[in-house]
Amino acid sequence: MSSYYENLDSTRKEYFKVLSSEFPMWLLDYVDCKEMQRLSGISMLCGTDYSAMYDYKSFNSTLDHSVGVALMIWNFTKDKKQTIAGLFHDIATPTFKHCIDFMNGDSEHQESTEERTEQTIRNSEKIMSLLERDDIKVEDVCDYHLYPIADNDTPRLSADRFEYTFSNGLFLYNSWSVEEIKRFYDDIVVLTNEDGEDELGFKTESICKEFLKTILPIFETYDSDPNRTVMQFYADIIKSLNVKGLISVDDLYEMSEADVNGLILNSGDSYISENFKKFQEAKSVFGSDEPVAHKYCISVKGKKRYIVPLVRVGDGSKRITEVDEESKKLVEEYMSIKRSKFTSFDFDFKPYSFED
Repeated sequence: MSSYYENLDSTRKEYFKVLSSEFPMWLLDYVDCKEMQRLSGISMLCGTDYSAMYDYKSFNSTLDHSVGVALMIWNFTKDKKQTIAGLFHDIATPTFKHCIDFMNGDSEHQESTEERTEQTIRNSEKIMSLLERDDIKVEDVCDYHLYPIADNDTPRLSADRFEYTFSNGLFLYNSWSVEEIKRFYDDIVVLTNEDGEDELGFKTESICKEFLKTILPIFETYDSDPNRTVMQFYADIIKSLNVKGLISVDDLYEMSEADVNGLILNSGDSYISENFKKFQEAKSVFGSDEPVAHKYCISVKGKKRYIVPLVRVGDGSKRITEVDEESKKLVEEYMSIKRSKFTSFDFDFKPYSFED
């Protein structure tokens, strides 16, 4: 048995059993590759784990998320290509995930770091040998956007979006139990959406409505003032390390978050390390309509994450907002939430730049 699987705690194993009653052994061969195992040191929450503003129940790794996505795809498709593509969708994600998109100026779409996926797969002798064993081409598994069950455009329901909603709610926010997740998950079927594509959706309107009510408070946090400020701060700290020659872009695709945090604190650059300590201790973020002088003050937009699921209606399907007025109102209220134009920490930090 895989060391990865053996080391999972009982709750994670129970949760994975809900996603797929079968955990295929061939999949564990891919999970155990070092390129996948690297993801065990990368959180799903983009640096917020290391801020005093947050008190999560546990650590939800990108590796566990990727395995969950793969199991979900396998459950609904029994297709190895789609399942492996889902497993690999974050294989090239950098340390602190979307913070690096912020560093690249891509805070709204958060897709700037995806181009290394195929390169990472091709450079792995172990993965390439497994793909040869399973008679699968790299082109079939390096872009999970090819498979609408695995990924699709917001606000549709895909395995990727579905899994992090479940696992973040379970392991971080205490939004639901494994038993409650099972009740939602058991109602999921593959439906045909308005574009004639396969999409995961609900059989039962009342369960779909309940799911929507539960997830919107979770999604509200993802582009909140504190989250955006934490992510941009990490982007600026890492950029500063890079400017000083203390870390390379390639390092971000090899190091764990613990390693990078250690590098920040022990970089030998007191300006970087002391401001990082202030960040770690900060317990609030301040919003304003105008920039604030002599503070770490930023103005960035985040990615609006949400789901408007399909629900089965007769022989077809519709969005829950098309068949239920309360759900429509909830989504409209969520989409109308205003974020602060400027946000700041109560200390002054200006990142280094190559122009300095």
